[in-house]
Amino acid sequence: MDGMMKVAVMNGIGEMGYTERPIPQAKDDEVVVKLEYVGICGSDMHYYEMGRIGDYIVEPPFVLGHEPGGTVVETGKNVKHLKPGDRVALEPGKTCGKCRFCKEGKYNLCPDVVFFATPPVDGVFQEYVAHPEDLCFKLPDNVSTLEGALIEPLAVGFHAAKQGEAHAGQTAVVFGAGCIGLVSMMALKACGVSRVYVVDVMEKRLEKAMELGADGVINGREEDVLEKAKELTGGEGFDLAIETAGTEITTNQAVQAVRKGSNIVLVGYGKTGMMNVMMSLALDKEVTFKTVFRYRHIYPMAIDAVAQGKVNLKGIATHIFDFDDIQTAMDRSVNEKSEIVKAVVKIAK
Repeated sequence: MDGMMKVAVMNGIGEMGYTERPIPQAKDDEVVVKLEYVGICGSDMHYYEMGRIGDYIVEPPFVLGHEPGGTVVETGKNVKHLKPGDRVALEPGKTCGKCRFCKEGKYNLCPDVVFFATPPVDGVFQEYVAHPEDLCFKLPDNVSTLEGALIEPLAVGFHAAKQGEAHAGQTAVVFGAGCIGLVSMMALKACGVSRVYVVDVMEKRLEKAMELGADGVINGREEDVLEKAKELTGGEGFDLAIETAGTEITTNQAVQAVRKGSNIVLVGYGKTGMMNVMMSLALDKEVTFKTVFRYRHIYPMAIDAVAQGKVNLKGIATHIFDFDDIQTAMDRSVNEKSEIVKAVVKIAK
């Protein structure tokens, strides 16, 4: 399809604007998707605040956003499984398919991945995008494109649950009640974990955790987390911990709060990338540390969990902003973290 589209661009630190670009054309194995919702991720906020994450440096004008849902409007000549009108969730990373990691099925570790909103690759705060058919997952009739946009963070939660070998009969704890902490909690519940508790210091986020199905919460500002952990587990410790806050305090609380022989899954990125961990205690407990980098082979599972009502994704989206108000959307997401659990930009009117 021909024509121009509206694109939101980051023109500098803390500065958003708009431009027009040609609507992308579908290659033979691609579809063109009219975007309807795009989530605002923590990485988007970090780029917006700091202009970089590690070695990934923003060079304006740059397009943020990598959590999209929308409707197919055009297909390339080799596309077989999608047609115009199909609603889809888009997995944002295109991998090479040839490296060792791709061939082993660990494609999320591909060194040549092209990932939306990871400099220098633009994201999708825009009206249309062309994307490979095999990275566009059709949504069932009872799953909205808003939920489709939130499949991306949910995939992180399911990958964390899988890394931790979550299963029925366990009692687990999630440190951090931001978006990733909450989707991790819901993924654990969907995987059959018997009891899941959530730790945070923001009361509104803990209230949201209870609303979304947590079996209990611990306010780390008001309660002794470790004493509460003993109380909840009969002194034995949790069977599994997922750490999403990315702090030294919560990482060490995880080490202290789990039982011997358990798994700890580290998901959260700290501000410095460095921390001191109670390794002697971890060794004594023979704890297994697992880490998470994005996800792999998760989208179908995550979409099915939402379709079956096992995960309430709509409940995550506490704030929805119009595309015409992208500056406010980014500013409030950055400055009102205690109020906004997950913000989503509504692209289509």
